[in-house]
Amino acid sequence: MFWDRRRVVELTGPIVWLIVVMLSGCDVQRRKSDAELGLNPQQVAGRKIYDSHCDRCHEPYSTRGKKGPGLQGVFKHQYLSLSGLPANDDRVTDIIRGGRNEMPGYSQTLSQQDIQDLLAYMHKL
Repeated sequence: MFWDRRRVVELTGPIVWLIVVMLSGCDVQRRKSDAELGLNPQQVAGRKIYDSHCDRCHEPYSTRGKKGPGLQGVFKHQYLSLSGLPANDDRVTDIIRGGRNEMPGYSQTLSQQDIQDLLAYMHKL
């Protein structure tokens, strides 16, 4: 079958439109600045830690994850989505330190202050 240029354009137009519509339905938001989020200095420090250690697996501004769950609103729920553990600083600290399933632990990498900064930021998600 021979394809002419007009026919190819007629077929690809709807496909491109469908892709745009599908992507616009994603709940991932653009990255906001520290000022837009109203972050204090501790939360800014926590965001830097999040960016270097957590962002590769966890979307901060989405409930959908990459390898791990998205963390938007993680402390706004009574329980953590995958584990069912209480969504509080103590349980999340335990997970950060010791890891869980495929998530590595960061007890040898992050100081207690780093974890406190990270939790302060996560409360803003």
